[in-house]
Amino acid sequence: MLIDLRSDTLTKPTDEMLQAMLSAKVGDDVFDEDPSVNMLQEKTAKLFGKEAGLFCPSGTMTNQIAIKVHANSGEEIICDNTAHIYNFEGGGIAANTGASVRLILGNNGRYTAQDVLANINDKNNVHFPLSKLVVIEDTSNKGGGSYWDMDELLKIRNVCDQHDLKLHLDGARVFNALTETKNNFIAYGNIFDSISICLSKGLGAPVGSVLIGGDEFIRKAKRTRKFMGGGMRQAGYLAAAGIYALDHHIERLKKDHIKAKIIEETLANSNYIEKVFPVYTNIILAKLSEEINSNQYLNLLEKNNIRAVGMGHQLVRFVTHLDFSETMLKDFTETIKNLKSNN
Repeated sequence: MLIDLRSDTLTKPTDEMLQAMLSAKVGDDVFDEDPSVNMLQEKTAKLFGKEAGLFCPSGTMTNQIAIKVHANSGEEIICDNTAHIYNFEGGGIAANTGASVRLILGNNGRYTAQDVLANINDKNNVHFPLSKLVVIEDTSNKGGGSYWDMDELLKIRNVCDQHDLKLHLDGARVFNALTETKNNFIAYGNIFDSISICLSKGLGAPVGSVLIGGDEFIRKAKRTRKFMGGGMRQAGYLAAAGIYALDHHIERLKKDHIKAKIIEETLANSNYIEKVFPVYTNIILAKLSEEINSNQYLNLLEKNNIRAVGMGHQLVRFVTHLDFSETMLKDFTETIKNLKSNN
């Protein structure tokens, strides 16, 4: 039995989700005539107290659209040095917006309001780009699934308001965060000018992300989506999966987090692991000992029917998800406990 923990994007639709997709009512979304897409957009926006939403193929697209709407060429975006928008979106900020990026050296993907304040450029100094946008990632991918403190987010919002900055949330795994913090969705959503929500990670939908914000923001975002090639036609079949996921797969995320804690304990007492970083949600980051490099370790896991992903600098990532069963967890723990290089 193959145990694939490379990412929570690897899930397959459940039978119930597939049935919802098969029975979806569809139309042409580019003409705003797909009822399932319209329902998904409205549902997601309402969940976080926003006026409107826009369904897109991927979280990278929703993030890049938001950045381009909020910022212009020659302006500057502030984010953590581990941020997905900077590290894993193919140089999209440079290609799509032409903006520069100011990186904060935060703590497991998180930073403070004081960090933001210290990185805002003097708008009267022509040597510096104009600071325009702050981006939060919750949970933080390279931060090991860490989530943000609500009070600190409110302080960052206050700094943004004082300095005329927009605040965008890369919420690819936001429901993992809210499952742990228990924060009110609307109160949380009110902090941000725009939010990108991924449906194809922990929620288990096959494709898609939703960008939410104010009516005027979404109007501009839709034009940006068009020239990026993100306009889809009978996308309701995909939107139906997202609707099902929002209705049925948020509460179950806690199960993934519990399994991740078991993996944390298993790895901490296993061969070849020097350190396991704190596990907050469904992502486990482990640093390998010097006796084995990441490629060797990943190959060793593969021989034992386990897949993980290398994150550079001797780091290996495991991600729990909808399709990672209790039986798989038991097999995983037994295999890791007995893992040896001569297998």
